[in-house]
Amino acid sequence: MNAPINPSRRHSYFEATARNRVAAVLDAGSFTEFLPPEASQPSPHLAVLDIPGAFDDGVIVGSAALGGQPVLVIAQEGQFMGGAVGEIHGAKIVGLLRRAMAEKPAAVILMVDSGGVRLHEANAGLIAISEIMRAVLDTRAAGVPVLALVGGSCGAFGGMGIVSRLCSAIVMSEEGRLALSGPEVIETVAGVEEFDSKDRALVWRVTGGKQRYLTGDCAELVEDDAAAFRQGAIDVLAGWTEPAPSSATLRAEQDRLTSRRQRFAGMRDGLEVWAALGVPDPRQIPIMDRDSLVALRKGLPA
Repeated sequence: MNAPINPSRRHSYFEATARNRVAAVLDAGSFTEFLPPEASQPSPHLAVLDIPGAFDDGVIVGSAALGGQPVLVIAQEGQFMGGAVGEIHGAKIVGLLRRAMAEKPAAVILMVDSGGVRLHEANAGLIAISEIMRAVLDTRAAGVPVLALVGGSCGAFGGMGIVSRLCSAIVMSEEGRLALSGPEVIETVAGVEEFDSKDRALVWRVTGGKQRYLTGDCAELVEDDAAAFRQGAIDVLAGWTEPAPSSATLRAEQDRLTSRRQRFAGMRDGLEVWAALGVPDPRQIPIMDRDSLVALRKGLPA
């Protein structure tokens, strides 16, 4: 059973369960779960493989309020199979996003905590990820912002890393990680010389929240505190208007990404990237507190 949240104390978002994150980030008592235990269905694929399942298949979906505004919520449970996406897991997320298109809440809050596709489910998991990607884009096209919160122990990797970047904006903590391939995957495929997954300082310099904030991949950097994530989400959504998609904005974004790839070509460590960004002493970044880093970013050249 999850311990109750005491709002007067700091609660690590990184260490919390999905249900505790929902309780701490959203308005108190406002959450209503869709598909509660008696209505949920565990993965049939895991049962065939004699792998224990979970009644919610590692993801919680429902409605709530955030700062008094109606929102729909998705929260992945990283403690179940690393938050990996299978058929049922993905279907719940897609169903919630389709509901958002119809109901038009103020936003969809997506609490990402996932290593990506559930390999045990093979093509079913891959199809689920592709359906989530399309649903996120369709939800945004319908005028509903999708806000990703990234700060869990599994980070946002693989397909869910792509999904996070398809969202309207990302709120992230220093402890969060965001990338396409996880460090262990890169090491397994390309060797430890390419990326040493055991070098935790390197992992965070390359994929962590400070790196993503300095390179503009997340809109808000917050402390590892559920209340800070709550406030960060409220601040990002305040006055937010989901822009209408257009070929011009897509081309501009593609040009920006192409320019960034050229600017950081060949760099293998966040230290190199930070130096290229104009940070006077890149080695100070890992020990900087959040407020100092935010102030530093504001002073960097455009």
